[in-house]
Amino acid sequence: MTQYTAASAVMDVSEATFQRDVIDRSHQQPVVIDFWAPWCGPCRTLGPILERLAAEANGAWTLVKINVDENPRLSQAFRVQSIPAVMALHAGKLVDQFMGALPEPKVREWLQRFVVGAAPQIIEEDLQAMEQSNPQEAAARYRAAIAQNPTDGEPRLKLGRMLLLAGDPEAASVLGGVVAGSPHYREAQALLPLSAFLALPAVPAGASDSAARFHAAAQQARAQEYGPAIETLLELVARDRAYGDDGARKTLLALFAALGDEHALAQSGRKRLANALF
Repeated sequence: MTQYTAASAVMDVSEATFQRDVIDRSHQQPVVIDFWAPWCGPCRTLGPILERLAAEANGAWTLVKINVDENPRLSQAFRVQSIPAVMALHAGKLVDQFMGALPEPKVREWLQRFVVGAAPQIIEEDLQAMEQSNPQEAAARYRAAIAQNPTDGEPRLKLGRMLLLAGDPEAASVLGGVVAGSPHYREAQALLPLSAFLALPAVPAGASDSAARFHAAAQQARAQEYGPAIETLLELVARDRAYGDDGARKTLLALFAALGDEHALAQSGRKRLANALF
């Protein structure tokens, strides 16, 4: 087994090697970027901490160092305004970051969100609450769990639902990554139609009344106006059940699933849909 040292666990990266050593590598494992400069005093404090922890991780993640003086376009691309600036990438996307020279315990705590130790238990109440209070942090932790256990369907389902409700087109690929056989597969598949619905354009010219309502509901849902969207879809179910191969009803069910069984709009919407059907 390879034994990592503080020297072997660190890579110096330039603009020429960034795609290969950072973006491409991040699709295999988390990559931590340390933006620094030789004249930066706090960088000289933080750098050895990161290097030591990278060696300690024994290959679980990669530390790359980028000299901002020698690579100004990279620092501009990541909007680095002060150094040290530390950023974590996974699957080509920024998942977390911090600025300044944190003490080692704080750095360890930061790393444990996505690269250190066993996969986190992501169904804790505090993380569910974080979806509302700090969605970027919640998404970062879900991505971290996916990085640590790519076959676990739960973090993919939870991240996909978050992205879906935010109108992010990445939701479809995340939900589609829940493998058949996972206990979360059916739920992920049930949410996928909602991704296509949210991608609908504005009401096309000359559209029928039913098409206009369906597209209008998509616009409302994309703006996270879920109450009006549900109302519009319920009206469509009542007026034209057959439209789009029962599309309004199927979309309502997917939207209720995305909102969650405890959501007031989902609870009242399900009752109203049942009344409309029966």
